[in-house]
Amino acid sequence: MEYTVDAIGITKSFGGQRVLSQVDLALESGTVFALLGPNGAGKTTMVRILATLVRPDEGTALVAGHDLVNDPIGVKRSISLTGQFAAIDDLLTGEENLEMMAQLRHLSRKAARARATELLASFELTDARHRRAGTYSGGMRRRLDLAMGMIERPRLLFLDEPTTGLDPRSREQLWETVRQLVDEGVTILLTTQYLEEADVLADAIALLDHGRIVARGCAEELKQRFGSEVIRLEFDSVACFERAAATLTGVRPDGCRRTLDVVTDGTAGHVYETLAQLVRSGAPATTMSIHRPSLDDVFLSLTGTPHSETESREVA
Repeated sequence: MEYTVDAIGITKSFGGQRVLSQVDLALESGTVFALLGPNGAGKTTMVRILATLVRPDEGTALVAGHDLVNDPIGVKRSISLTGQFAAIDDLLTGEENLEMMAQLRHLSRKAARARATELLASFELTDARHRRAGTYSGGMRRRLDLAMGMIERPRLLFLDEPTTGLDPRSREQLWETVRQLVDEGVTILLTTQYLEEADVLADAIALLDHGRIVARGCAEELKQRFGSEVIRLEFDSVACFERAAATLTGVRPDGCRRTLDVVTDGTAGHVYETLAQLVRSGAPATTMSIHRPSLDDVFLSLTGTPHSETESREVA
């Protein structure tokens, strides 16, 4: 098995505060690897280290066969980084943006024009080639940004929050573009706040919390570790909600909605016993629903932080 990234024991501190602690990552070539975790968990620091923007305090890594510390130039020639916000010139057309980037990569004017034409077709931007990039929709801007990173096809592409602010249709289009890049042999390291995105795209996932990897595997493996089914119980009063939360073990309470999520083994007997236990305690649920565990459930169970709340935390 070939790995585009093989990192061992990556450790980094800032101002005496440890941000990453003995992190190991192995990215199989031609796959999407999602690095997830709350803001402040160390995701951005890990990406910056692998992109040679920050030097690790400890640890080693090979990126596309190049040593991260001893051959940073080789690493840089093998990677491309697409950030959360599209790095394009709004005053230039889509074609001009691509030709400019190609010439910055030292392609001749003729080769730059040919490569721009090829990328416009690949990223479905040919019809908009002569329009200023400032008139592009959010999805078109993201596709143009990706295309600019593909002037020389990288071995490793970093995608940092690639669909932030996009509508569902544009998000689906970008997902399809990512799949095409993987089919062409590009390895992708994805960081995202949309756990559905990781569920859809990622071949492998690592969950980072407080600078350490707390879980890894494919999406289905992570969800299977969480449990077979999740019961969501809703209560009509605060008193019943609080009594039920004190009665049951292993629950995830939501005081605003007065709901409890209870992990079960998926059997009817377990569900029946849970409901009967509430009745005996004098705190019967008003409504009940059952769903399969999601990555959100896994995220919360392992980090103790509701995913929707992580965006307010400081990014490391």
